[in-house]
Amino acid sequence: MDQDEISQRVARLRQEHRDLDMAIDAMGSAPTIDQLVMARIKKRKLRLRDEIAALEDQLIPDIIA
Repeated sequence: MDQDEISQRVARLRQEHRDLDMAIDAMGSAPTIDQLVMARIKKRKLRLRDEIAALEDQLIPDIIA
């Protein structure tokens, strides 16, 4: 992937991460919470965060000190 593709992928992943945040907030305000669904959403959010971090590392050039 080139720089532009990585940047676009990071933007899509960030949007999905925000969407999951909103879903978690909505579920938290519901009278009954499905704990299994909540746990899956949170796991997905963590995987997204890790993938975003890995892609951002690819965008930063290595600097030899």
